Amino acid sequence: MKPSSAYPLPRDYRLNVEDLRVVARGMQRPECVLALENGELLASHGGGGYSRVLAGGNVRHVLPAAGRGAQAGRAYVPNGIALAPDGRVLFADLGAGQGGIFALAADGALEYAVESIEGKPLPPSNYVTVDAGGTLWLTVSTRRQPRSEAWTPTVADGFIAVLDSDGARIVADGLGYTNEIAFSPDGRWVYVNETYAQCVSRFALLPGPALGPREVVARLGGANLPDGLTFDAHGGLWLTCIASNRLLVVRPDGEVQTVLEDTDPEHEALVAQGVQTGTLQHATMQTAGRSRLGNMSSLAFGGKDLRTAYLGCLLDDAIRAFDSPVPGLPTAHWRRTVSG
Repeated sequence: MKPSSAYPLPRDYRLNVEDLRVVARGMQRPECVLALENGELLASHGGGGYSRVLAGGNVRHVLPAAGRGAQAGRAYVPNGIALAPDGRVLFADLGAGQGGIFALAADGALEYAVESIEGKPLPPSNYVTVDAGGTLWLTVSTRRQPRSEAWTPTVADGFIAVLDSDGARIVADGLGYTNEIAFSPDGRWVYVNETYAQCVSRFALLPGPALGPREVVARLGGANLPDGLTFDAHGGLWLTCIASNRLLVVRPDGEVQTVLEDTDPEHEALVAQGVQTGTLQHATMQTAGRSRLGNMSSLAFGGKDLRTAYLGCLLDDAIRAFDSPVPGLPTAHWRRTVSG
């Protein structure tokens, strides 16, 4: 990221939890949130589908319907979600032993969008997005099972893949628990969170599409585990960190700025020790300690001027929001609408 003395976010800008407002409740594991120009929000639903928050505030849950492509007895765990150009809602299935990218219609019909890659079934899958050109991008955090074996910087077997007219293929491999990706404002770079490597990396976006060599742009520590990332319109990269429940901004000059935190110090120390020693337990990550933010996991800019920031989370039933001093960067799905 290049230095920019004109970046308008004040270096002393800070939020308190009391500055947040709840815009929707009754959610289930709303890990990933998307904001649309028409005022709607989409969020992943831990029960197997997605939640649609209409412009008037009403919430509608869309789940797979029996006999409509859903596999009997399979527990789908939507993590990242996407809105395709044709209005289909996609989700990355972070199941215990199975993965894949699925398309879920408004009537509950479910079908694979990506089932396998390079001749092998997709492992539990983390994130999905569809770029402006219609290429589907997905991430797999790790090939290890259980996934907790990869909750340490010493394991780096996650990858980024694409699906286009040439089929599905891996474009970057060997990442330290691959999570969300985002495209830079100039369209030249793909940024990615490596959650348990505790860093943000980027790749030059090449024709194909293909990716250039990996570059690390920010390193984190403690229990700062970067999950979601999104750009503002001025090139600042906003990171949501589970465990520490911190919202960070990587400024264009590379400085990492904390803008919100609601951290339980005892829980933070327990997680940090577990990450560094490779002993982090699943039960430890099923709580945020005394934090009130429920392991915030994603951020989406929306509202009429893209100055409303919406926060998703893993361990609460709410989407929260705050007024941002800088507008967000319009995403590829910003002007898309949900079919049905």
